[in-house]
Formats: sequence, C-alpha cells, structure tokens
Amino acid sequence: MRAVDHRQHVPAGGALAAGQYFDAEAEAEIRTLAEALYHRADWCWAQDGGETVTHGWTPEQGFLKYRWEGYDEALLLYVLGLGSPTHPLPESSYRAWTTTFRWEHCYGYDYLYAGPLFIHQLSHAWIDFRGVQDAFMRSKGSDYFENSRRATFVHQRYAVDNPRGFEGYGEHCWGITASEGPGPSTLKLNGIERRFEGYVGRGVPYGPDDGTLAPWSVAASLPFAPEIVRPAISFCIHQAKLKAANAYGFKAAFNPTHPGTSGNAFGWWVSPWHFGLNEGPVVLMIENDRSGLLWRLMRSCPYIRSGLQRAGFEGGWLNEFDRERVRDA
Repeated sequence: MRAVDHRQHVPAGGALAAGQYFDAEAEAEIRTLAEALYHRADWCWAQDGGETVTHGWTPEQGFLKYRWEGYDEALLLYVLGLGSPTHPLPESSYRAWTTTFRWEHCYGYDYLYAGPLFIHQLSHAWIDFRGVQDAFMRSKGSDYFENSRRATFVHQRYAVDNPRGFEGYGEHCWGITASEGPGPSTLKLNGIERRFEGYVGRGVPYGPDDGTLAPWSVAASLPFAPEIVRPAISFCIHQAKLKAANAYGFKAAFNPTHPGTSGNAFGWWVSPWHFGLNEGPVVLMIENDRSGLLWRLMRSCPYIRSGLQRAGFEGGWLNEFDRERVRDA
C-alpha cells in the first residue's frame, strides 16, 4: 500500500472486524477482501528507515515529517503492524514508540498522558485492553483500559475546576478533544478577550482550550466511566438539547462561551456539522458497553492476537484464549 493515509489503521481495523463478523460460507468473499486489504499494507516501508512509523506519505511530497510518537491512537496502528503476516513491523518499533510516553499526575490521577479525549478511545473501539498489559503498563501496575478510565475522570475534573473560566463547564458538561470550533476569531466577552479556534487538537489540562466541547467524545467514553458519562449524555440531550432535530446524533461541537450567530436558537455557538469520524466511535463504544461485540470479534482475529503478543502483551483474555485453544486441540 504505497499511497498511505495517516489513519489507514482505522479502516484496517474495521475491515478485519467485518471479516470476523461475516463468517458464513456465503460470505467468504468479504473475509477474503478484508484480509487482502490488510496484507497489502507495507508497515516496514512506512517507517521510512526509522524505528517509529511515519504519519503518512503523499505522491507530491513523499513521507510526512511527523511520526507516530507519544501516546496516541497509534496503539491500534502498532498492534496491526506487528501482527501483519506479510510486512510486519519489528518488535523494536513498538518499544521505540513506548519510550516516547509521558506518565503524569493530574487531578488526583496517575496516568499515561494524552490531551485530547479521542486518543484514549479510538484504539479501544476495536481492542479490549481490560486486564492485558505490555511492559510499560506492567511497570505502572495498570492497563490501557484503566488508563482511559482515569483520563475520562481527568477531563471531568478539569471541567469542574474550569481554570480558564469558560461558560457551561461543570460536572455534567465536559469533553475536550480534537474538534471543530467557532473560530478563528477574537472576541471581547464580559470584559475578557477570548481567542477562539477552528479545528484544532484541543486537550486537557494543557490546552489548547477555547471553551469548545465535543459531546460525541463524552459518549465514546461510555465503557470506561459510565457513572459520569451517562449523566453527561443526559445533560447534552435534555438540558443543552444538542440532539434535538438531529437525525445523526450530536452535532460535532458546541461552545457556550461563544455567542454564535445572531438570533441562533441556542444562545451560543453550535457546529452545523456532523462528521462520520466522530459518529463511528460513538456507535462502536455504545455497542461495546452494551454487548462487547466488537471486542469479542477482534479477540478471535489471529492478527490482533499476534500483534498484541509481539508487542509484549500478556494476561487477561489473551492468556485465557491461549489456554482454551490448547484445551481444544
């Protein structure tokens, strides 16, 4: 796969999940195509001679200068790359990635830091990280699922603390992530000059933060912390009315500090858009919370298991699956 998009791991995960779901004899072509797409990806080439994986490649400019480094949604990417039966990443690539992590203490929680909430969600839409640990998480006595739970609470605590004094932030109104915003613009509101951004990777606790919240990012955290997510979803639906007359769920983002356009129904800025990239994690994570369907499908995928094992993951369902396989042999 020579024309590489920096998010190729997301459709690759979806293709493998579809291949696991459509398991009837008459559906063999779906499985064949899913595996063919995955097998084509040349993960070693995507390293461009380095240890970590580059963000992408274009015919016009070649490899992008950025790499998948620091904790991010590339957890799924590296597992897929390590599990490839055709062009696998070396195990050293995963170790190089984890050396770029930042472990922090924030709002009473020790956790692997990443600012935007989506980073703590996207890989988990496909892989069940409960109870399975790599060397990094073993050294911290945690796992990536627990880490996402802690990050979710950090986001809520940040909104309650509200250090920048934005309107609306609170116990049931939070969720800062990469999202569209009302800017770029600067407005003077209540005597305070506020800078509003367009689409940026907003994050907690270091920002950027301009008062823009993304309700979809709250819903996608449902499996991690249902006790705080469910009340926040209820707030968005019943009090903020962010789902009213919206056929596709929540709008992409809203900002209670920004006045929005004159005469708008909300009294603040609300995005006019829906994005499939936002809606997808919401649907998948609601289903994982409800039934664990996606997690079960991917547990049965040999490439995911191989990638996890080559990354050094042990414990939990991964060990149980191996014991069941030996027992059935």
